[in-house]
Amino acid sequence: MGYIMDLRKLVGSRPLIMVGANVILLDSHHRLLLQLRKDNNCWGLPGGALELGETLEESAKRELFEETGFIANKLSLFHIFSGKEFYYQYPHGDEVYNVIATYICTDYKGNIRINEDEVQDVKFFHPSELPVNISPPEFPILKQLIHEYDTK
Repeated sequence: MGYIMDLRKLVGSRPLIMVGANVILLDSHHRLLLQLRKDNNCWGLPGGALELGETLEESAKRELFEETGFIANKLSLFHIFSGKEFYYQYPHGDEVYNVIATYICTDYKGNIRINEDEVQDVKFFHPSELPVNISPPEFPILKQLIHEYDTK
């Protein structure tokens, strides 16, 4: 998160437009991978901010690996999310309006490896049994995923 941290030195905690990517990683049982974040004690998708010169797909793959240990072999774009619904204030006060490219991944390798700096736990959940404490920016994404898969 070097780029965002550099911007924060200039603008403080004022709202920023933060572009990033996350991954809905689905296992062979159609369960999705969530991580329990340390910053807000909520479950969310692996993902994060785009770094300078990085593509959205590169960001999604990097964040997935850094936070969970999984390597995405192939990603499929699910949706681009933005707007008022994606405003978020971090527990330490920084404010962002997220623009999020969400990818779906079913082709991956590796084993769970937790990044202890950012993540408390990583688990697979069936979409009908998601934890109640979902990170606010991911809630609309998961809601859209469940809606689209329920209507297929």
